[in-house]
Amino acid sequence: MKRISATCSALLASLILSQPVFAQQRMSAAMTAPVANEVDRIVAVVNDEPITSVELNSRLGSAVAQLRAQQKTQGGEMPPMDVLQKQMLERLVMERAQLQLARDNGLQVDENALDAAMTRIAQNNRMSMAQFRQTIEKEGLSWARFREEIRSEILLTRLREREVDARIAVSDGEIDNFLNEQATQTTQEVNLQHILVRVPESATPEALNKLKQKAQATLDRIRKGEDFSKIAASVSEAPEALQGGEVGWRPLDRLPPLFADALAKLQPGQTSEVLRSSAGFHILRLNDRRTTGALMTKPVEQTHARHILIRTSPAVTDTDAQQRLLGIKERVEHGTDFAELAKINSADLTASKGGDLGWLYPGDTVPEFEIAMNQLKPGQVSNPVQSPFGWHLIQVLDRRIEDVSSERKRLMARQALRERKSDEAYQDWLRQLRDRTYVEYHLDDGR
Repeated sequence: MKRISATCSALLASLILSQPVFAQQRMSAAMTAPVANEVDRIVAVVNDEPITSVELNSRLGSAVAQLRAQQKTQGGEMPPMDVLQKQMLERLVMERAQLQLARDNGLQVDENALDAAMTRIAQNNRMSMAQFRQTIEKEGLSWARFREEIRSEILLTRLREREVDARIAVSDGEIDNFLNEQATQTTQEVNLQHILVRVPESATPEALNKLKQKAQATLDRIRKGEDFSKIAASVSEAPEALQGGEVGWRPLDRLPPLFADALAKLQPGQTSEVLRSSAGFHILRLNDRRTTGALMTKPVEQTHARHILIRTSPAVTDTDAQQRLLGIKERVEHGTDFAELAKINSADLTASKGGDLGWLYPGDTVPEFEIAMNQLKPGQVSNPVQSPFGWHLIQVLDRRIEDVSSERKRLMARQALRERKSDEAYQDWLRQLRDRTYVEYHLDDGR
């Protein structure tokens, strides 16, 4: 998700927020999930709510399809199916516990918010809503069920924002120290994989020692040549476990210090020692690293732009929005003031300002918008441009090369520090939630 500067807050509702990754992954999973053809039964009870075998096998089919696709590009071996089944069941247990907590706290995702999310997913996949629904149903998944899965994902995100992210504090002193440390350093990004052996908050010394031995035995298997991805899918209790532990590219300075310090000592292809945090025991593999230049020190090109946004809906098709914007563009080219047309026609929060977005840094807008904007010369007006939020008409007013402002640097530093703390805080919170959740397992009943 794109982050915003203090001067661009008017974009929040319509331009900056890109579609979360989870929704794209859920669509991909849905399009590969098999249809369960079996008698349904209860495989677990979370507090007083059941998880059924149909739910489990549907999600398991999605995970297997993703792992097989990963195998084709990266090699490696598939974990045994019974191991994957238990991993997926534990993931469903954690999801169900979080959804129950969200409901208990009165969190909801109404139909309008869900419809907007579905529209963004369809647009991100270059489809109309009708095409999107047809694609989902053609692959054998119920449209109503798909909608409910997306609703649950949004709810989980909102719960994390409320229970974890909103409670992360970053002091001015931490920001000062971060900026001083980074002033002359280059930005390092690392591509990593991760295995987590979670430690319950109430673990006894004996239990703690057993989990430590499990983590060390896992590391020994990796160092003897077993495939990291296979072991991660079999052993790890981290969210990315069923993706082979793949975390992907992350800025080194935005990782927890425990991870950053360990990865800084590794060469690509190497694996860390067993690391201990409050969440449990971790094993990291460094796949690659790259340098992306000095942090926040180079002058950057800023663009002063304005836009008109037309949102699509059941009553306003993509064609309708494009034709309307082409008519507006023609009026601008014949002398009508862009700002006045924006006030009348734009569905964005910036309409009252004539569509003015202010001075934009690279990365302030979603890619579709930024690519089109960067192709314009000052004074030019774009053709209609589609983004996840509708259709835009963009006008570039001016460009300049500027040093990053001190306000912007502090905002970027605060965000980096929040991200550094966020993953660790989230894992701690999940561990505490799991410890207080009552779970009965019935996976092996009747076998």
